[in-house]
Amino acid sequence: MPGVGIWRTKSVEQSIADTDEPDTRLRRELTAKDLTVFGVAVVIGAGIFTLTARTAGNVAGPSISLAFVLAAIACGLAALCYAEFASTVPVAGSAYTFSYATFGEFVAWIIGWDLILEFALAAAVVSKGWSLYLGNVLGFSGSTTAHLGPVDFDWGSLIIVGGITLVLAIGTKVSSRVSAVITAIKIAVVLLVITVGVFYIKKENYAPYIPPAEGNESTAQGVHQSLFSFLSGADGSSYGWYGLLAAASLVFFAFIGFDVVATTAEETKDPQKALPRGILGSLAIVTVLYVAVTLVLTGMVKYTDLETGSPLVGDSSATLATAFEAHGITWAQTAINFGGLAGLTTVVMVMMLGQTRVLFAMSRDGLVPRGLAKTGKKGTPVRITLFVGAVVAVLAAFFPMGTLEEMVNIGTLFAFVLVCIGVIILRRTRPDLPRGFRVPLVPLVPILAVLACGWLMLNLSVETWLRFLVWMALGVVVYLAYGRRKSVLGQKLAAQAQAAPPEEENIPELVQR
Repeated sequence: MPGVGIWRTKSVEQSIADTDEPDTRLRRELTAKDLTVFGVAVVIGAGIFTLTARTAGNVAGPSISLAFVLAAIACGLAALCYAEFASTVPVAGSAYTFSYATFGEFVAWIIGWDLILEFALAAAVVSKGWSLYLGNVLGFSGSTTAHLGPVDFDWGSLIIVGGITLVLAIGTKVSSRVSAVITAIKIAVVLLVITVGVFYIKKENYAPYIPPAEGNESTAQGVHQSLFSFLSGADGSSYGWYGLLAAASLVFFAFIGFDVVATTAEETKDPQKALPRGILGSLAIVTVLYVAVTLVLTGMVKYTDLETGSPLVGDSSATLATAFEAHGITWAQTAINFGGLAGLTTVVMVMMLGQTRVLFAMSRDGLVPRGLAKTGKKGTPVRITLFVGAVVAVLAAFFPMGTLEEMVNIGTLFAFVLVCIGVIILRRTRPDLPRGFRVPLVPLVPILAVLACGWLMLNLSVETWLRFLVWMALGVVVYLAYGRRKSVLGQKLAAQAQAAPPEEENIPELVQR
């Protein structure tokens, strides 16, 4: 029977037409500048103050700057594919909506279910990091956790999630303005660190740029090792070319988040031009900042001084402040704490924004309850925003995140792979569609992006893969139990099939004679 298959696709034209439904219409008010701010806001977080130093000291040495360039290239390949899709299908939902138009409803549900995991979990994890920075600023020894009997309650993360939920409920333009102000603060801190650090650079600290490889004694075992190590039996190493590639895999995740820009496509004034500019522009800005910070960091101190166990670092992990403290610049830690606080604020905001828009698109399609998709007078999905805020608040305030951070990474890379493949498919199935931006050298660029993302996924732990597969299996159950039956597209196709006149029966050849 037509309309009941799980591979039914939703045409690009239908997706765009759905954006005009009065009760579920989002307001178009974002510009390329707003989108660039969102992209920079979500990518530049606390990682610039911690990940750079830790990776330079333990994995790559001075070549950490090259690792960021390699990661940016891999990320840029995926960003090109996102830019084409977002300019072709300017509808909320990002990879979910793109997959609906190319792979069909079932794959769209899977990627939507995957994005729910990515954004909600990322927002919860980052809000807990925000509470740690808040504790440092307030002098609470890095803890904003209260003990309520047997339950630990993180009131710091609850404050940030509650405040951001309120801002998002007011409107996307207000969110953009708030994000712009806070992003300006954290970029100012980063530029201050770079400007001051330049005067303490010594050229000899860059030699050797790619240090000779050393055995990694802390190589994980069992389900904690990477899938690549599990399949190949290869041991990891620090420094050398293998260390450089491993560092590229690690720092790639510092770029994660630019895809959130694509979720705001439906709220953009001129999506065909603004979306590619916002996605690629934000990626270019953050790449320059990351490379500049790593060059200053490894030029200020010898990379061996940033290694865990060195006299300068001790048993903890090196941070950006470590290099400044080595030169007696004691105010750096305070500046970095405020920069981290500002950085994580915008990361939580944009991650929650992405979560609400993906869930909004799925709700409008009936794969989750349609009542959630209703927008308020200001064209904002208030119900979904409050629902997402409540879920993230509970996760952040009461549940320890731990190693679940890697779940965010695998979810993001899975979405990247599908979007890149989707560009190739849509080029062949719908070459007639107007595209505000076109990926060059198709299919080469999307294939290279898939290979790059696939390599990064192989570097994630077996444990992460197992948890991801369990989450996906749960998603299949939810879809079969609810989404497949409630799908707006499925119901529409079924109604059309019932209303269509019965096909004329084929008359046997002898009767025709």
